[in-house]
Amino acid sequence: MNKALLSSKNMCWCTPQDFFDKLNEEFSFTLDAAATDKTAKCSQYLTPEKDGLTSSWKEAARGGAVFCNPPYGREIGKWVCKAYEEAQAGTSIVLLIPARTDTSYFHEFIYGKAEVRFIRGRLRFTDEDGNTADPAPFPSMLVIYNGEAVRNERREKAAV
Repeated sequence: MNKALLSSKNMCWCTPQDFFDKLNEEFSFTLDAAATDKTAKCSQYLTPEKDGLTSSWKEAARGGAVFCNPPYGREIGKWVCKAYEEAQAGTSIVLLIPARTDTSYFHEFIYGKAEVRFIRGRLRFTDEDGNTADPAPFPSMLVIYNGEAVRNERREKAAV
């Protein structure tokens, strides 16, 4: 097992491209809110230098949906809170985070406030160069804020 996945030393574990592509088909992301120049999944992205915790996601997403696979260290609760706050302004956001239903951030900002999709099995994250790691030692979940708005918009466009 890759011990780095268990620690907060390496924050740069990336979303598997095929997993992201399936989500992108559903949500048409325009912003990756927690990325680096090497890991960005969207043409618009926020790096640690641009600070996704203080930048406006709605502004950066230009009206589109936001994808966020935040650093999984001790700061993750701040990212969940930020996503919740940005969603209050109507932004559609999809978070990929560990399925930790015992945390205070889960109960304060997710439970009863977002759509939750538990991911079957364990994701195999990649490093910044695209090398696949061992399966994650924890289950993952998607937290979706305002996802129904995205789905309704797609239905309306398809009907035209």
